[in-house]
Amino acid sequence: MKRRVGPDGMHLFDRRTGLNVLFDEADVPEEQWARAPRQVSIALTNACDLACPFCYAPKTAAVLDAARLCAWIDELDAEGCLGVGFGGGEPTLYRRLPQVCRHVAERTDLAVTMTTHAHRFTPQLIEALAGTVNFVRVSVDGVGTTYEKLRNRSFAVLVQRLAQIGEAFRFGINCVVNDSTLADLDRVADLAASTGAAELLLLAERPGRGHPGSSRPHVTAALHQWIASYHGPVALTIGEGDTGSLLTAQPLPGEMELRAYAHIDAAGTLRRTSYHAAGEPVDDRGIIAALSRLQQKGVA
Repeated sequence: MKRRVGPDGMHLFDRRTGLNVLFDEADVPEEQWARAPRQVSIALTNACDLACPFCYAPKTAAVLDAARLCAWIDELDAEGCLGVGFGGGEPTLYRRLPQVCRHVAERTDLAVTMTTHAHRFTPQLIEALAGTVNFVRVSVDGVGTTYEKLRNRSFAVLVQRLAQIGEAFRFGINCVVNDSTLADLDRVADLAASTGAAELLLLAERPGRGHPGSSRPHVTAALHQWIASYHGPVALTIGEGDTGSLLTAQPLPGEMELRAYAHIDAAGTLRRTSYHAAGEPVDDRGIIAALSRLQQKGVA
């Protein structure tokens, strides 16, 4: 198990099972606290072979150099990070994906997660990633014709991909919630349960590219009402900032903001989240130096 210490005590994490153990009675001096965020998401590339109308990801061409990426990953591991989450764009379009995932698995104690549309998860790619990826998050926005209209891909093929992914990895389903997908939440939850998903992550649509997002009161209210009445077997999670008055667990109250999470985009800029405009380039001084500069700017 990987050990991380911070303001909440000593945190042990097993990347194979996802088990977390917190010894909150441990009083650790601040100079010994982990300097890296608990989790860092990394956009490997801006390339994507879909054109979802609500996508907020940058459309400028950018891709991370694999050698630099592995050096950053080594630094994060040494500074107490627990896991990296690969995304994009579409991470399966990153040519060095299997090699980078193997580096993480063999050279570090970090967990590897990945967010993908799953349509490129062929048996060959699954074999290449087996044993190196700890959790796969599949984007499923609605079911049937709703999904096909938004993603312009076959829903039947997606279901086949979920079955294949479930044989090799622990996985969850992510669902962007907006006017188009709200009515499908029951069926998305049923899909998650029937395919063996470990988690259903609900993400209120963010404004972007002329779309208002789901900040409109009726969408947010309906989402919260649905969550309050949910009794399914799959664990629910919700995006940061989308909780409103919902009661949610916060097991590490001392590790908030940049202690908890940061994002590196495909151009190599460190940000608070992928939605934040402000950021710091990760240069030869490394990630922790960029993180320090970001904190000094007062970016929450």
